Amino acid sequence: MTDVVDSDELLRRMHRARACAREQELAWRARRDELRPTDPEGARDAAVRTMAYEAVLRVLDEVLTPGRTREDRPRAD
Repeated sequence: MTDVVDSDELLRRMHRARACAREQELAWRARRDELRPTDPEGARDAAVRTMAYEAVLRVLDEVLTPGRTREDRPRAD
């Protein structure tokens, strides 16, 4: 990976990564809720994946907008 990218492209890539992480977080949260009544083990796995994407979102949020807490941001759910 020897491509050189400018700061605008890097910022675009981080925003795309954040959007992808948000989509995955919502998908795994829905999967967790769907599995909860019938498959507790699958629901636990989905909950862990949800938390992993939440962590990724927190990191990207801090990089993209330092100092702004997640509670300050509009929620999509």
